[in-house]
Amino acid sequence: MKISNFSASRRALLAGSASAFLLPKVLHAATPGYGITGQVAPELEVPIWIDGEGNPARFQLSEQRGKFVFLELWQSWCPGCHSHGFPTLQKIVAEFKDSPYFMPVGIQTTFEGYLINTEDKLRTMQKRYNLSIVMGHDAGDSATGRRPNTMSSYRSGGTPWAILISPDGRVLYNDFGIDAGAAIDYLREEIERLSA
Repeated sequence: MKISNFSASRRALLAGSASAFLLPKVLHAATPGYGITGQVAPELEVPIWIDGEGNPARFQLSEQRGKFVFLELWQSWCPGCHSHGFPTLQKIVAEFKDSPYFMPVGIQTTFEGYLINTEDKLRTMQKRYNLSIVMGHDAGDSATGRRPNTMSSYRSGGTPWAILISPDGRVLYNDFGIDAGAAIDYLREEIERLSA
């Protein structure tokens, strides 16, 4: 996709960016009918959180302003999550684990397989993939018809689903998967700019 096909809000977010060449790989148009790219990121309404050590925690997106937030939506029984989602998350987390300008988050958005994709899988996946990051479990409730709040508010289409939020709280990317190398190159340059 050519840059001229991108929305004005996305072009404005990256105006003057030397990393604009990565735009087609990282910030492409979302799968038709899905995503909220370019919009202000809604607060996460996730009822269960654990910290990187598996202890009960809380997480507020509004407290992450000034950082890039990378959300990986997954389910424990999702083959694509294990073949692509978690390995991508591992690469991105490893690259920016010490950066004060980056916050990775994993959220199990259980929209099926409620007896398998349970909250105990948060810690299981942390250990399996050596990810000491905040993770949440969002299975929705009776008010949402058991549809995860995160899926509804970000208009995701399943798992693995990647969301990148800018330091000013706008959704930069919102789609199935993400190219880890292109995302790392983009984030490296943008984080360097933030820290300058």
